[in-house]
Amino acid sequence: MKKEVLIFPDVNKPASPFNHVIKAGNTLYLTSQLSRNLKTGQIIPGDIVLQTKNAMENIKYLLENSNSSMNNILDITIYMKDISDFGKMNEVYKEYFKSGEEPARVTVQALSPIESIDIEIKVIAVTD
Repeated sequence: MKKEVLIFPDVNKPASPFNHVIKAGNTLYLTSQLSRNLKTGQIIPGDIVLQTKNAMENIKYLLENSNSSMNNILDITIYMKDISDFGKMNEVYKEYFKSGEEPARVTVQALSPIESIDIEIKVIAVTD
């Protein structure tokens, strides 16, 4: 199985040494997404609700442009700065999945290396 770096012409290339999406066979590995404008690379500040929505929208965009969708997510890892925001995050998160068909998930309390970021979401998905 060959590793393929997926490049999106309208998505800003990260300054750090990583890529947004790696494909191996029909599996997609997304770098953790956060409240960032994918086109400019700029951080979008806000509360946990806004940050969760922005991260999920970035995931949705990257998957849809990789011949996949939110329905094809197998596993999600969520890194949260403050676990007491879990309920607020979960309210936004559940809007992206059909009830009973959610992917496997783990949530971990962890600080982001980016000071204003309260949540990062990493996914593994398959292509259509």
